[in-house]
Amino acid sequence: MPARSGRRWAGAPGRCIGPRETRQRKAHSLEHKVPVRFYLDFEKPIAELEAKVTELKTMAAGEGGVSITEEIKTLEQKAETALVETYGNLTPWQKTLVARHPERPHCLDYVNALIEDFTPLAGDRYFGEDAAIVGGMGTFRGRSVMVIGNEKGSDTQSRIKHNFGMANPEGYRKAVRLMEMADRFGLAVITLVDTAGAYPGVAAEERGQAEAIARSTDCCLKIGVPIVSVIIGEGGSGGAVAIATANKILMLEHAIYSVISPEGAASIIWRDSNKKEEAATAMKITAQDLIQLGVIDSIIPEPVGGAHRDARRMIKLAGETIEKSLAEFDGMSPEALRAHRHDRFLKIGRQVQ
Repeated sequence: MPARSGRRWAGAPGRCIGPRETRQRKAHSLEHKVPVRFYLDFEKPIAELEAKVTELKTMAAGEGGVSITEEIKTLEQKAETALVETYGNLTPWQKTLVARHPERPHCLDYVNALIEDFTPLAGDRYFGEDAAIVGGMGTFRGRSVMVIGNEKGSDTQSRIKHNFGMANPEGYRKAVRLMEMADRFGLAVITLVDTAGAYPGVAAEERGQAEAIARSTDCCLKIGVPIVSVIIGEGGSGGAVAIATANKILMLEHAIYSVISPEGAASIIWRDSNKKEEAATAMKITAQDLIQLGVIDSIIPEPVGGAHRDARRMIKLAGETIEKSLAEFDGMSPEALRAHRHDRFLKIGRQVQ
């Protein structure tokens, strides 16, 4: 058999890609994130204003002979003001919707933009491969790292392939394998969390879903290299904690992190999923609530209108924050890193009189 190259892009199995084509793919994927094609319900006033701006620009481009530049400028200012006001006063439920926005940049968008010479690694060496969790080695701003993250997919085909980011046991066992490899080679670990939770199917339970999640969480605590976790969208239950038991937990401004979805909590507590908005508020799932509770360490600001409005800027901001966070642990011994993680999580929920 002919020798195979180790460098493959996770979205195209079996096809070898060089650095130049990888850069082209990066640019291509991000360019398609810029136009907002999907509006949330609370964004309808903004959608109407932006639709009117587009209509006037189309008219101005024609041979009308009438200048409507001032009208366009006025409407653009109104749309921008509405966007700022709306996103400056989001409710927890609205933040949940933003965190789930289909055009929000996903794990592979961050990997393709931030990680050089990324080499995907697959399989758990027990059962099989799980595309819901992607991972591999690469270089992040001059530093060798291991990257692990939940990938939801960006279209119907990729969402089915990645199971909407809901991992099976083999996904978490793969994460354990990659973390142990990082520990062996002295690589810092970056995790990108974006999942509604671990996959709750019967087959997943039969293969030991709970044990796999526990084992992954335990591995996070055991390894002697720094771990920085970024919650880029949804951080759902143990499926998120399994790769987010880190030295530093960062969270995007409009991301959420919770033990259960607001709909699930409402169904259990009030027996009515329509009370999801009340549940979202009561559960304290937003970045702003969680930093006050000491669950996360830092909030990464999003562009006005959410990460989906300007994916390039969002990824750049995330990269800068990750770089600073990793630098905080330079020079720390494996024992000190483990102790830091243990102390960090043991103190959550403690009350000092």
